[in-house]
This record gives sequence, structure tokens and C-alpha cells, in this order.
Amino acid sequence: MLNIALIGAGRIGHVHAKTIAAHPQATLALVCDPFGDAAEKLASQYGARSCKDAEDVFADPEVDAVVIGSPTPLHIPHLLAAAKAGKAVLCEKPIALDMKDVVAAQTELDAITTPVMFGFNRRFDPSFAAVRSAVNEGRIGDLEQLTIISRDPAAPPVEYIKVSGGIFRDMTIHDFDTARFFLGDIVEVHAVGQNLDPAIKETGDYDAAVVTLRATSGAVATIINNRHCASGYDQRLEASGRGGALFAENVRATTVRLSNAEVTDAQEPYLDFFLERYADAYRIELSAFIEAVEADTPTPTTIDDAVEALRLAEAATKSARTGQPVRLA
Repeated sequence: MLNIALIGAGRIGHVHAKTIAAHPQATLALVCDPFGDAAEKLASQYGARSCKDAEDVFADPEVDAVVIGSPTPLHIPHLLAAAKAGKAVLCEKPIALDMKDVVAAQTELDAITTPVMFGFNRRFDPSFAAVRSAVNEGRIGDLEQLTIISRDPAAPPVEYIKVSGGIFRDMTIHDFDTARFFLGDIVEVHAVGQNLDPAIKETGDYDAAVVTLRATSGAVATIINNRHCASGYDQRLEASGRGGALFAENVRATTVRLSNAEVTDAQEPYLDFFLERYADAYRIELSAFIEAVEADTPTPTTIDDAVEALRLAEAATKSARTGQPVRLA
């Protein structure tokens, strides 16, 4: 049984708290958040203790591991402090808002010996994982093209977008990791940002984007993002090779279809919230983390994966601003 502390009682904190509390091999021991009574309220739902200072988490001898869901600028400081205290870490993405912060901490990051995993939950989605397994088994021959579609039901508040680091760091970063998961190293990034929402444009960010990534193998990934989708949380993936294609489709609450005089094969909207759509992924992700910690085996995602995803996000941002492809060394 792993005693886990959670740093951050915001939206993602609630996701992790629920997942940890429901897991048979984990106990939510402590919730930490400096703002108001957020930690106390969340902790009370699951019988956990609470605190306001992250230092209390790192010093707590009863805590075996830490899930970091704090604001992105605190990810590296919290990760390093937890690791230095000998606690395993599951950290939310992105690792930082700027590669300069990674470079500044590189020596300390390289010295970490405790397990550190990053929350790229798309890798653990059963459908996406099944597609990747089929690709690795050669079911469609060599992978030539990968298409990732990720559209949110609605944009987050403008105040959040202002501090999010932009669409490529905040939203597309999951897709960058998925592309690397399938294709390996990426050598070129070309991004087109779209300003369809005046309120988001005023923040200096994009509300939609299309990104193409070229891998060392010659395979190409296309990522299509939008912060608005009238039909719900649109999450699809297609892998195409010389010998065939694989498709992971959207998830709905049921498989019911309606046909009558007005519609044919009408279905319910896509699931409307990332927690519902990726509930299994969060559960499997946590299981993979616990298994790696208890068995002392490598974590499925690493600091290097997080750094590479951020590198792609920065390249996409540069490409969208300049209108030119960005080559990666």
C-alpha cells in the first residue's frame, strides 16, 4: 500500500484525489494547497489529512510518494524537493513553462534517483494503447501517418489561458507526447495557430491549431486541436501504414443509436469532460506508477519524455508565430 500525498487541490487535484482514493493499492494520506480551505475540503472527502505548506509534505515520514498538481511554475521545485526527500513522484504536465527553467535545473534533475513519472495519461487510454500495441505488432506494416484529433467542449476561462503557457504547452502537449509514443524522435515541427475567438486572441494565444510533426523514420503526425467543439470532447486517433489502418473513435455514455423519421443512426454526444473520457486512463496511469515504485522498475514516462514534449511545444509556438517549420537538432 502506497501512502500518497497530493499537492494542489484545484481541478486536476480533484481528479487525482478521486483516483488515488479509489485505488486498492493506494491511500490518499495528505492533501496540500496554500489557498483558503481548498486542501481541507478536498482532504475531508477522502479521510485524508491536509496542510498548506508543501514543505510539510516533503518532511512527512508517512508519505511514500507525491502527486504534483500544483501550478506549472512550481513543478520543478516541487519535483526536486520531493525527490530529495526520497519520495517517488508523479508530476502533471508540462514540466515547466519555459525550457530555460529546465536547463537551469538540469544538473539537479539528472541527479534524481527516486522514481519520477509524468502524467501523460493518453498513453494509458485503453483504445490508444491498443492501437499502439497493434502498430508494434506489425498489424498495419510500418507506420507512415498518424492523425491525432483533440477538441475540447469549450475553452477554459480567459484568466486561466493567460497563465497557461499557451495552447501548445497546455493542450497540445498531450498530443506531442502521444506522437512521440508512436513515432519516436521528431525532427521537424510546423504549426499553424488560429484565432477564431476574439477573447482568446487578446491573451496572445490561439484557440485552435494544426501541427505537423516529421519523425526520423519519415513518418508524419498531424495534430488537430480546437478549444471549442459543439458535439463534446472530441478525442480520436488514426494510425495508417502500408498494410492497413487503425482507428480509435470517440467514447459515448452508451452505444444506443436512434433511427426514426427525422434521424438515422443518431447517437448521444461525446463525453463532455476529460475526467469522464479518460477515467480509465488515470486509473491505469496510477497503477503503472505504483507498480514501478513497488517493483523498483523504470516508470513508463520519464523526465526526458516531459522535456521532449516541452521542446516540441516551444518549437510549435515558434513555428506558429513565424509561419515557418522549425528543425530540431
